[in-house]
Amino acid sequence: PKYLDHPVKDRASWNEYKKRLDPDTPERWPKDWKAYCAERNRQDTPTLLLFSGFFGVLREWAGLERLLYWFYDDPRLVEDMMDQVLYLDMGVARRVVKDLRVDFVRFWEDMAYKSGPLISPAMFQGFMLPRYKVITNFLHSNGIDILHVDSDGNIEELIPIWLKECGVNFPWPLEVAAGMDAVALRKKYGKDLIMAGNIDKRAFLKGKDAIREEVTSKVPFLCKTGGFFPGLDHAIPPDVPFGNFKYFINLLREIVGLEKLPE
Repeated sequence: PKYLDHPVKDRASWNEYKKRLDPDTPERWPKDWKAYCAERNRQDTPTLLLFSGFFGVLREWAGLERLLYWFYDDPRLVEDMMDQVLYLDMGVARRVVKDLRVDFVRFWEDMAYKSGPLISPAMFQGFMLPRYKVITNFLHSNGIDILHVDSDGNIEELIPIWLKECGVNFPWPLEVAAGMDAVALRKKYGKDLIMAGNIDKRAFLKGKDAIREEVTSKVPFLCKTGGFFPGLDHAIPPDVPFGNFKYFINLLREIVGLEKLPE
């Protein structure tokens, strides 16, 4: 991410910034909420409710280095920031689930890099787990059982905490360059884990043979075992030729026995 500055530098700037995180701010909601819900509920496409997680947005507001020091130097400030995120998320959740059909929920975290999480699993359990459990218990009690977390990087150490302690069962994008392996995760966790992505985006720059090798090494097994949505392990790079992406789509259709689309 590119930035000139961060809005939260200390407790005083946080106290000012947190005023923006009020779930009841009128401008946060469509003007005609009932009409919006009625239209959305009539549609037969899945409805995703997107929440902020408890690390990624704090990193955006304060900057990574400053935030990491605060975990040690001012943990109460970190907890206050996370509590405000929870207050916002729960305020939105209570109103939404009352009126809107929600098929799954996504938490945006982005809390890992190539070698592992940006905070330890123990620190995740101390700071983030109690807050996750508040909202995931609420979502489960309202029949929402597909809980998706969006974090780049190597999240392997966090998956068992998300899955077994938070009730979050759908990690994405499973970046290959960070060592994530959907086949190994399926063998380890079985169908308890829903997965998507994990098709190495770098193969799309190498040509069709590389794409076929990458796809056929994963997709047949993962589709057979179920609970997998094949896709690139994050956004499509802008320099991927369109023909390579069309080849990928037709390769997926070939694997599952569907007719290929016109080239």
